[in-house]
Amino acid sequence: MPKPWWREVIETVVYALVLAMILRTFIIQAFWIPSGSMLPALEPGDRVLVLKFWYRLPKVEPKRGQVVVFKYPVDPRRDFVKRMIGLPGDIVEISDGRVFINNREIAEPYVYHPDNFTMEAQTVPENKYFCLGDNRANSQDSRFWGFVPKNYLRGPAVFRYWPPSRIGLLD
Repeated sequence: MPKPWWREVIETVVYALVLAMILRTFIIQAFWIPSGSMLPALEPGDRVLVLKFWYRLPKVEPKRGQVVVFKYPVDPRRDFVKRMIGLPGDIVEISDGRVFINNREIAEPYVYHPDNFTMEAQTVPENKYFCLGDNRANSQDSRFWGFVPKNYLRGPAVFRYWPPSRIGLLD
């Protein structure tokens, strides 16, 4: 005897919810960009997809220059999005707004508003990262609150799906 229509609907909804929860928890999650700290790469109100499983894959590590989402080290209930700058073991120094990694200035064509910030050389500890916003004049980042623990990384932001005029892959 066939199932009643209402049971089919309930089963379909339950399966869809379970699948959505699994996807959001382990695979991919949407994030909303609330501030201009990542201008021009990400604008306030943009919505991006983050690959939450990416850094859990064997031999996959964050790369310098990736836009990443992580738990805010000062308040882990909040998520931040910044650009990965310093990897474990790197020596990071900022002189008059210019960033040096291992005594070499890095090219940062994505920086929107440079500033004149100076920071003495610091070695990025093992299992930690140094992250900066692209809009340096308007970004709370590792310069102010320190390194991001590896276990706080959510994943790389890879795709902007909102607004429709800016849909596309992120660099």
